[in-house]
Amino acid sequence: MPHPPLAPTIQLADGRAIPQVGYGMYKVPAADATRLALEAIRIGYRHLDTAALYGNEAEAGAAVRECGLPRDDLFVTSKVWNDDHGYDETLRAFDASMDRFGLDRLDLYLIHWPVPSQDRYVDTWRALVRLREEGRATSIGVSNFHAHHLERLIDETGVTPVVNQVELHPWLPQRELRAAHERLGVRTEAWSPLARGRLLGDPVLERIAAKHGRSAAQVVLAWHVANGTIVIPKASSPERIAENLDVFSFRLDEDDVAALDGLESGERTGRDPDDD
Repeated sequence: MPHPPLAPTIQLADGRAIPQVGYGMYKVPAADATRLALEAIRIGYRHLDTAALYGNEAEAGAAVRECGLPRDDLFVTSKVWNDDHGYDETLRAFDASMDRFGLDRLDLYLIHWPVPSQDRYVDTWRALVRLREEGRATSIGVSNFHAHHLERLIDETGVTPVVNQVELHPWLPQRELRAAHERLGVRTEAWSPLARGRLLGDPVLERIAAKHGRSAAQVVLAWHVANGTIVIPKASSPERIAENLDVFSFRLDEDDVAALDGLESGERTGRDPDDD
């Protein structure tokens, strides 16, 4: 089977470029993570998304070192976990992550959740700004932030995250948040792009998939691509890893996109960031 084409890149506000489709490593067991990340890179992925929480940073780093590609050809994301919020704590957490990765820099470092009950995400953000200024994290952003969390960061530090990685799928299209991102210059990145697989039996989706001769998962990922979203599907088999990247050789029409937009229900598969 021929490899799918490389994903196009999307420009970030800091001038960097991020591959639009990445390999998501959430719940990829450490024992399998290097093998699967290497397979993803072999197939054509150039973007690996992991986090301290996922327990596979070391394995992701091994894949980057072992794949044979120049470091600059790969885009690696990680995230600081909730227990490490605070300026000094975040700097220490980043050092620990980099020790696990065995790399000299990250392409993107995110605050994993705002955890408003702790009220430390602004200090955490100041630490990320320092890491960017030192060149250790090339780009910095956030994950699971509502618009009001983003606006507070910007108001108090003057620095805008380049990315906000949030739960986003046809059930939860995050229209208001995406509009805020557009206004602020933040790129939208989707985790749980398939609603953890729960979407895939939907008859609307199955009809569109049959129309294009594609899988239901490919149709949802094509909807994300049509919306200009960065997307990081997870998969555990070479076939599914390849399938998830092969979403640029067909295009949804306006009726398809409208039908998928009509699936909006507001249903989340994860928690609301304001509930922490």
